[in-house]
This record gives sequence, C-alpha cells and structure tokens, in this order.
Amino acid sequence: MRAACSLAGALTALALSPLAASAQDNERAFFAGRTVHLVVGYGPGGGYDTYARMLAPHLSKMLGASVVVENQPGAGGLVALNRLATTSADGLTMMIVNGTGAALSQLTGQPGVRFDLGQFGYLGTVAASPWMWLVGPASAIRTPQDAMKLGKKINWAAGGPADGLSDGAAFTCEALALDCHVVLGYAGSNQAALAVTQGEMDAIYVSDTSASNYAMSGQLHAVAAMGRVRSRFFPDTETIFEALPLTADQQWLFEFRAKLEDLGRILLVPANMAQGRLTYLQGAVKATLTAPELVAEGEKSQRYINYLDADTTYRNARDVVSNITPEQRKRVQDILAKAR
Repeated sequence: MRAACSLAGALTALALSPLAASAQDNERAFFAGRTVHLVVGYGPGGGYDTYARMLAPHLSKMLGASVVVENQPGAGGLVALNRLATTSADGLTMMIVNGTGAALSQLTGQPGVRFDLGQFGYLGTVAASPWMWLVGPASAIRTPQDAMKLGKKINWAAGGPADGLSDGAAFTCEALALDCHVVLGYAGSNQAALAVTQGEMDAIYVSDTSASNYAMSGQLHAVAAMGRVRSRFFPDTETIFEALPLTADQQWLFEFRAKLEDLGRILLVPANMAQGRLTYLQGAVKATLTAPELVAEGEKSQRYINYLDADTTYRNARDVVSNITPEQRKRVQDILAKAR
C-alpha cells in the first residue's frame, strides 16, 4: 500500500490537468498485470544480476506488473545491449547496463557494437560511486604530489583492457604526466589489490566500495578520490581536484573520466518510446530507487543505491559518447590504447 501511494504521489505531482491525470491512469492500466523483462547482460550471480534481483520486487509493486529478471550474457553485456537497441519500445523490456563499459566500447569502436548509447531511452542511474587511487602500506606515495615527484616508473595492477582498473590508471597517468606501466592479467580487483599489498605492484585504481574493503583491512592507502566528489568511505581523503592545482586540460581529462564512472549501473529502454510511457517509467524508477526501504536494503547488503535522474544520466552519456570533438575522441582512444 505504501509503495502504491509513493508511486501515485511521484507520478501525479506534475499532473496539472484532468487530461494529464487521464494519461497517467492509462499508463497505469497498461502495466497492470503484465510482465516486464529486466534484462541483465551477464550471467546469474554477478553484481549486475544481484542489483537487478534486488530491484525487481520493488519495481513490481510500483508498476503493478510482474518484473522478471532475464539473463542474456555475452561479450561483456554487448550482446544484450545490441538486442535492446532493436527491441520494441512498448515499455515491457528494460535493461540494467554497465554504462561505463558500454561507453568505452562505443568510443573505441569495438567489433560487434551495433548501438549508439545516446539513442536509448533513459530511466536513471541505479548506482555510481567515486573511484579511488590506492597504493600499498609501505609506498612512498601518500599524495598525488608524491607520485609526480617520485622519479621512477609506477606499475599499476589491472585485469584487462577497459576494465575500470586499467583505463582509470591510464587516464591518471596521462593527466599527471606520470611514468607508468599498466600491467594486465590480474583476475579481478581482489587479486590486483593483493599484488599491490605484497609490493609486486605499486598502485591500483578501483571503485570506492572495493577500496573501502582494502583500506579498512590495512592493506592499502588511499591517495585521492578521482572525481569532484569525496567518497562516503574516505571523507578525509581529498579529491584529485582538491589535492592539486589542475590545468584546464587536466581538469577535462579527470572530468571526462568521472563522467564515464558516473555511467555506472544505468537503466535503459529501447529508443523511440512514446513520451508518455517513458515519463511514466521514469517516475516509477525514481519512486523505486528513492524508496527508503530499498535504500536501506542496499546499505545492508552493500549494494548501494546512488540514484541519478533520467535527464542527468542521459546528459552524462551524451557528454562522453556524442558531445566531444573528433580530436578529443582520438585522444581518449590513444589513452585507452595505453591500457592494453
């Protein structure tokens, strides 16, 4: 009952006329009793699957529909995203997407990409968090200034090309003109972090949720948060923008990388959906992701909700895949090539 009331409030707040109220009633009636497919581009058990299964029952209540999680693994989510691009825009299919990975795949022209991230319908961001620069407990690097004065190569532990760890390190090294080597091949951030702890590697670039686990156990030290917002887990650690006087070019590089990171777990629908239905779904998603009970559930399970509205999410996507010059795109591609 509370969920239904929350949705009603969220969706009727802007209903200033009987016509608008009637349109909302029509959308509510359309979804009642139907099945909505929430697509995950990975197999069961991973982070995206876990988030989807956490959201599904809450979104079901909001829509009055049965929301079913559907796993469509393949090519790191690209197969499912390609399929979404050609799916009927009737509102009965949505997808939780690795926005950062999708944007990087499009920017680098990976084979098999048959979508334009700027052309989907946007429902909002489920979760996105600052990423952190970490070093080992015995490292001489405690601040970004220390790294810039180090006078020797910094080895960054990473998994594969464009996995977050590798490309984040590449952007950092480019922006600060550091002498770096991004070492690929580690099986995930846990193994990469262990290599830094043991002194095999010098640094790692990871999400703040992972960084929190490593730092609390005394394994690693946080050098900086790599966007404009401090991490909830490292409130005393400065952002890279606070730690250094940055040139305009350095600011652009770090801001571009931060926008990529803000495209964390986003909810998309096929393009060309009728505006009334898209607006209705955006309202339902907002009511779902801001509901105190879901936020609390995420906090308890460490599947944090960091809601961003549909318009902000869309602007972030457009800024990184569409609103850049050919020269900027080429530079981004060159930076990412260093992480391979």
